[in-house]
Amino acid sequence: MDLPLAADIYLTVLLFCLGACMGSFITCAADRYVAKESVLRGRSKCPACGHTLSVFELIPIFSWLFLGGRCRKCGARIPVRCFFTELLSALLYAAVYLKYGFSFTTLEYLILFSILVAIGLIDYDTMEIPDGLTLTGAAVFLLFLYPHGGWGERVTDGFLGAVVYGGGMLVISLVMDFLLKKETLGGGDIKLFAVLGLYTGLACGLLMLLISCITGLIFALSARGGKKKEFPFGPAIAVAAIFTLIAGQDIINRYLSLIS
Repeated sequence: MDLPLAADIYLTVLLFCLGACMGSFITCAADRYVAKESVLRGRSKCPACGHTLSVFELIPIFSWLFLGGRCRKCGARIPVRCFFTELLSALLYAAVYLKYGFSFTTLEYLILFSILVAIGLIDYDTMEIPDGLTLTGAAVFLLFLYPHGGWGERVTDGFLGAVVYGGGMLVISLVMDFLLKKETLGGGDIKLFAVLGLYTGLACGLLMLLISCITGLIFALSARGGKKKEFPFGPAIAVAAIFTLIAGQDIINRYLSLIS
């Protein structure tokens, strides 16, 4: 749906703010999940001193900057990932609207990207991807079938993508596990590839796989620099999926135009 320029600007700013708020909530929810605390109950507080945060200390993006990245009460450092997650979510929400406009696709991807950000944060801390979040991603795809016109090319291509990339990664994982005598790819990663294959389909799924491998290699080298023997693959998959769903089709079209 085409809207007047003023409405587009207003909605872009509104979604930027909403994205920042969602980034703050996702960070808090992920931290509570890792700590095995209730996600929905209880006030936000400083993990170091237990100080209950005021409204001033909970303003997404700006509170971290104003406080200098430290707790106002005890001076303990507030993880910089809180700031970057809020900023990233804000930019993602705005970027999705700028790309897809006032549409069901925008709403679908806003939900999916929020799930992927949560998956990246949790997997980074625990080396595990919660099945509940992965299944929610699949449910979102099914929920938006009707707004996208029901069963059609998108659905067929999506299910092929799920089978090819989910099944393909499972086969590769089993072979590598056998050859190396250890687990090389977690079951959560394989399930996530399958669900994301629904959204990307076959063509864009290949680009997502390539980007995830490159990003995962960068993460692996960083992990070695930090003397870590293992690294989570979930964040790399999430980054690759988000990039692919925003810019993947444009990249593929540009590539095809060069070789045709």
